[in-house]
Amino acid sequence: MQQIIEQLQAIIGKYKPILEKIDPVVFSAKPIPSKWSKKEILGHLIDSAQTNIRRFVMGQYEEQPYLVYEQNQWVRISNYQNYPDKDLIDLWFLLNKHICIILSNTSSENATRLIKTNELHSIEWLANDYNSHLLHHLVHLTQS
Repeated sequence: MQQIIEQLQAIIGKYKPILEKIDPVVFSAKPIPSKWSKKEILGHLIDSAQTNIRRFVMGQYEEQPYLVYEQNQWVRISNYQNYPDKDLIDLWFLLNKHICIILSNTSSENATRLIKTNELHSIEWLANDYNSHLLHHLVHLTQS
């Protein structure tokens, strides 16, 4: 689990300053009305962080909790498109720091506990998958 935590710390440490340098016009631009802007993609990553925080916590005391979410609805209802840029970036950063703390306090025994998304996965597997998902979107989001 330590490697997953260190990877997440490296990801957020690398990408926070990159996100802060994105031109506000570019950050808010929607390629087409039905596609997410870069701000909304970051909002999606915030929703993912919140959902995974619940998974990583509840998975340690409930038997196979079932936690999924409707990502398009979350982005729409949260209205990330109109969030102040700095607040959005800070929220993303702080939620991910919080995930690092939760994972640091997860015992090796609890890391193997199962959580149901669309399938059953361990907390450790989900944490690793979370990092991959985060990195995938951040690479796309920070490209010109």
